[in-house]
Amino acid sequence: MRDTLPLLDALRFPPIRRSRLEALQVNLTYRCNQRCLHCHVNAGPTRKEAMTDESLALLHRVIEAHPVQTLDLTGGAPEMHPRFREIVRHARREGLRVIDRCNLTILSEPGHEDLAEFLAEQGVEVTASLPCYSQENVDKQRGDGVFEASIAGLRQLNALGYGKEGRGLVLNLVYNPQGPSLPPPQAQLETDYKAHLAEDFGIRFNHLLTITNQPIARFGSTLVSRGQFNDYMQLLRDSYRPENLGAVMCRNLVSVDWQGYLYDCDFNQMLNLPMSLPELISRDRAHLRDLLTPLRLDGNSIVTRDHCYACTAGQGSSCGGALKS
Repeated sequence: MRDTLPLLDALRFPPIRRSRLEALQVNLTYRCNQRCLHCHVNAGPTRKEAMTDESLALLHRVIEAHPVQTLDLTGGAPEMHPRFREIVRHARREGLRVIDRCNLTILSEPGHEDLAEFLAEQGVEVTASLPCYSQENVDKQRGDGVFEASIAGLRQLNALGYGKEGRGLVLNLVYNPQGPSLPPPQAQLETDYKAHLAEDFGIRFNHLLTITNQPIARFGSTLVSRGQFNDYMQLLRDSYRPENLGAVMCRNLVSVDWQGYLYDCDFNQMLNLPMSLPELISRDRAHLRDLLTPLRLDGNSIVTRDHCYACTAGQGSSCGGALKS
């Protein structure tokens, strides 16, 4: 699918460099119980890629050896990896903040009925995708019945204390636009979400994170097929704000794929753009094992292409939501 997209320019986006490593974002598997239009991973029920036992052992060693603060688990549906719970327990024992990028519907899938209780027991921060508070829009983007299952999942989490002030169980929701447009201001949209979900369903959550759709993979191919790719790229470039460069997630995060290879971000991972490490002489791809050496990451150049404009357009965008209010 990558080959069907226009070539992204490596020269236009401003150069940026890494700062101190604070977070590992690990793509455990491409397998997912859903197949969403906007998914930059092209995840789905038929995908079989999953992190191996060898890479998981290295991940555990990196967590023990490195001063990382956050383990951000993503996929696909990361919970569908057979060793998901072991990974969570290990990271929590090491004192890491653990984020589960949850699609909500997984909470009602056979074999995962006690997943919500496990997440609460471990104090895992849940970041859940809910691209709208209306059933029509969610089902249009993610499939029939997804909204109803998502609401059921949110109710499960709320019943365990997620989203309730003072309980320490963080529940964040993620919004992304339906098509080739920038997200609206995050603060105002969060207010709207909270009002609608509380009034209509009695649901509470902590924060709403707005994320700009990346012009890559499944969404990028859809733009190409509809003749919208160039216009969307122009919108991202025209909306560039240089003040967002200092807060982009790639400066203090390393993305790890299911084979253990390292990237500057999850989007570069999907574009097969490995992290650039001048110290590596014998091979061109950095791996988890390299994080067990005296290798220094801070100050290294970050690999950029035109898709990076999605992170710096308007209010900015990252896996933690908007960069600017």
